[in-house]
Amino acid sequence: MFHFDPSYYLFVIPPLLLGFWAQFKVKSAFKKYSQVATQSGVTGAQAAIRLLQRGGLGNVNVEMTSGMLSDHYDPRGKVLRLSEEVYSLPSIASVGVAAHEAGHALQDKTGYSPLAIRSAMVPVVSLGSWLGPIIFMVGLVMHGALGSSLAWVGLLLFAGVALFAIVTLPVEFDASRRAKELLVSQGIVSQQEMKGVNAVLDAAALTYVAAAAQAIMQLLYYVTLMNRRDD
Repeated sequence: MFHFDPSYYLFVIPPLLLGFWAQFKVKSAFKKYSQVATQSGVTGAQAAIRLLQRGGLGNVNVEMTSGMLSDHYDPRGKVLRLSEEVYSLPSIASVGVAAHEAGHALQDKTGYSPLAIRSAMVPVVSLGSWLGPIIFMVGLVMHGALGSSLAWVGLLLFAGVALFAIVTLPVEFDASRRAKELLVSQGIVSQQEMKGVNAVLDAAALTYVAAAAQAIMQLLYYVTLMNRRDD
């Protein structure tokens, strides 16, 4: 009933190439500006602490974590975790990434709705990202109403993954916007140094665009398979 579908490449290859390009850009920009020291001599950890205190978030702890570019803000534990390089180095890349994560903490404090929506979606997305495609494919090869029902369940589960990727975009863009404004206003970097900060954070933003594109295109491919099944 089903055979290899060449149109699959039309849905998968373009966003996949975009993802590779985005990863190359972010790693290249981070490597370049990790070697450029801030004129202020402020490290990533110091920048994060200063911005958190400025925002009235002295209760948010800043910790070091393992892994490259594993930086993240945990809204449940109120902890901002920075990778070793970002935490300890006084580089333009380090303060840019640290400020971005501090931006998420500020979003959490102000009740930024896209962040709240994304956080609420995490349990469903964790399940749907791997279970959705499995249920969909099982339903797709089954005959009758049960097969159609299973396929639609899988499709809806994966639709949640695509929606999560879309909701992530304003969350990440807003955090970078806050970071860029605060870094200059708090005297952590100069206007001249913002070129490097922009390069790092804009490249990081591209990775989220690529992830959203991949999820959307995979969802659209599933929709085309459903249409063919119904035909």
